[in-house]
Amino acid sequence: MALLDLKALNAALDELQAERGISRESVIDAIATALAAAYRREYGKKGQIIRASFNPETGDIEFRQAKIVVDETLVRKDNEEARENDERSRFNPEQHIMIEDARRMKKDVQLDEEISFPLEMREDFGRIAAQAAKQVVMQKVREAERTSIIREYGEREGEIVTGHVQRFERGNLFIDLGRATAILPYEEQIPGERYRQGERVRALLLRVDEGVRGTFIVLSRSHPKFLVKLFEAEVPEMANGIVEVKAVVREPGSRAKIAVHSTDEHVDPVGALVGQRGVRVAVVTSELGGEKIDVVEWSEDPSEFVKEALKPAHILSIELYHDENRAVAQVTDDQQSLAIGRGGQNVRLAARLTGWKIDIRSIGGDNLTDEESPFETTKEEIAGDDSESDDTGTANLDPINQDRDIASEIVEEQQEETPEDQETDPIDAA
Repeated sequence: MALLDLKALNAALDELQAERGISRESVIDAIATALAAAYRREYGKKGQIIRASFNPETGDIEFRQAKIVVDETLVRKDNEEARENDERSRFNPEQHIMIEDARRMKKDVQLDEEISFPLEMREDFGRIAAQAAKQVVMQKVREAERTSIIREYGEREGEIVTGHVQRFERGNLFIDLGRATAILPYEEQIPGERYRQGERVRALLLRVDEGVRGTFIVLSRSHPKFLVKLFEAEVPEMANGIVEVKAVVREPGSRAKIAVHSTDEHVDPVGALVGQRGVRVAVVTSELGGEKIDVVEWSEDPSEFVKEALKPAHILSIELYHDENRAVAQVTDDQQSLAIGRGGQNVRLAARLTGWKIDIRSIGGDNLTDEESPFETTKEEIAGDDSESDDTGTANLDPINQDRDIASEIVEEQQEETPEDQETDPIDAA
């Protein structure tokens, strides 16, 4: 009974398999399920279980009614009253068959097994039934496609993917990856970046979410791992496992610090990431929209690691207070503002990178006591438990310490003046 255009159907099956990765078998099963639903809607009775088989080569369709083998322990008859806490269902002759009757047709039949009976062939399914069959087919195709996408992109979580901007919606970007559309949420974007429709975008495949509205591929450009993956693409020593990333922190679009370690004493880990004349780190910085990147060498010695993390400032000495998980860095007056950074950014990132609360103290100038430290009130955040996206940095400084930094910069500018600039006018002196 050929009800379908077999030539067009097989061409569609081949196209779905080639372009969307949906197997022929899954689509054929969807067609059979749709035909069974259409038959049950038009000609079936309440409670009937109808199965359909479809041969795409010949176009033959066969309908059968299935019945479940039961006994008195599983169902109760219509004239039988329900007992207390009786979980048995009511016997339905269109759905159930007693085991003694089933064994007349099949001797070795077991409980809960299905026995099927052929049904009359019908060609006129009607407009409503055909529409229902179409909906079932489309649903099955979407489910198969979703499963294929989850399998493909689920295996690529944590990798960099490339796509083109498709549209904007409430600050979120929808990226066309080819087979699927991904979303780059507003909070996963680098602050200050602007995108145009059709523009090429690289991002980290963060995760694949399944929801009631479908499957969502979530991307990120602000995640620290995106920085690591960009370096892996540029640094062969990282791809080979010679250089390892021990820690990385970011304030997306502004600054990042990455601590690296080499398993080969002949390979400089910092030099490997920076590259000759800084070409490797420049490529990564360009991809991140000019985000400054400090590459530091990781060390098992906490004092050496803290000193490295505070670069580019020159640190004279480090004092560790293990009971407080606090480190005090001694610097000269001219290095104090550099160690702290604009808005406290340098010392904040260093603290998150190392896991130590860091205080900066200058020699020969005003020292920061624990009570005066701008980071005393944010000890837990500095220890590394804060959220990178929520940490703006400006809240970690009070106005007094900001004035101190400005004053230090003024003193530094005055120290750089030439002797001729420092000469005073005799009239002014008088």
